[in-house]
Amino acid sequence: MTLAATIRLLTWNIHKGVGLDARYDLDRIVALISRHEPDIVALQEVDSRRARDGTSPFSFLRQALGEHCLEARAITAADGDYGHMVISRWPLANAVLHDISVTGREPRRAIETIVETPHGPLHLVAVHLGLSFGERRRQAAILAALAKAAPMTSVMAGDFNDWIWRGSVNAALWRELPARTWHRTFPSFLPIARLDRVYCKPEAALVRSWTAGEAWIASDHLPLIAEIALPG
Repeated sequence: MTLAATIRLLTWNIHKGVGLDARYDLDRIVALISRHEPDIVALQEVDSRRARDGTSPFSFLRQALGEHCLEARAITAADGDYGHMVISRWPLANAVLHDISVTGREPRRAIETIVETPHGPLHLVAVHLGLSFGERRRQAAILAALAKAAPMTSVMAGDFNDWIWRGSVNAALWRELPARTWHRTFPSFLPIARLDRVYCKPEAALVRSWTAGEAWIASDHLPLIAEIALPG
């Protein structure tokens, strides 16, 4: 594959903005993200119910990290909203919020969009999957169908909540998204589980990936960064 450019994606479950020191600090979150200069950011567990100064974390993070944004507010309550978001330096087109909720479980959404990079389009799906095996099995089947329908370079990123090597997520996605990261990201102070991942196609599109260990105090997950090559 002839490579035109490499872009950088960061995904992070920010634990509602509350670190392991019990401090609510979105400025710290933004500083740690900015250090890695990502082009695209996928954030999970954004919670405006934690806002203490009247400023919505959704708005704060969008203004701090990128010009273009999509939000998936899975829970909306009188005291605020909870969900995840994608923030990009480039326009986000053809956005679709997929309801991947399972009856009786916490509401879940998947954000699907086309990132209009100057090097060509990138199909992106940002996710935060459920906690039960059966829930993730159903959600992974939906995600696999989205990846199969994508005709271009495709990336799926987020917190998959799947800690098993041969779990339902890997089983569903590996045919459609043959490249994937496999870093330990949870719990952040002593990472054991590989909950946060980036999957992509074609296989050569995943150039390299790493975690940001210095961010361990800011959340119970570590940020995961991946460099994605777009074809020439």
